Amino acid sequence: MAGISTHVLNSGTGRPGAGMRIDFSVRDGDGWKLVKTVTTNADGRTDQPVLAPDAAKVGQYELLFHVGDYFRKQPGGEGDPPFLDTVPVRFAIFDTQQHYHVPMLCTPWSCSTYRGS
Repeated sequence: MAGISTHVLNSGTGRPGAGMRIDFSVRDGDGWKLVKTVTTNADGRTDQPVLAPDAAKVGQYELLFHVGDYFRKQPGGEGDPPFLDTVPVRFAIFDTQQHYHVPMLCTPWSCSTYRGS
């Protein structure tokens, strides 16, 4: 399956990052054009692919994870302003036949991503 998917893991608790807002944008000239906003479900995943396989095009994309808002809503929510607020992950699709899974692992003080399967 081609297209783009993501999931969020609160690596501080080892639990899914449920309820995190993610803005999905595409490179448009010198800037970024917002395509849509999604929210993770109870499993830390989006209900639908971020980008459907038939909509995939070679180009540059961005997932903007609203980490600060997510952690403010958690028990014992972190300070304001948070150490991490919005975390952009920019990547390229170079083969529309491949699937691009871009997970986010985060705590209030760190984040990590990789190309998953």
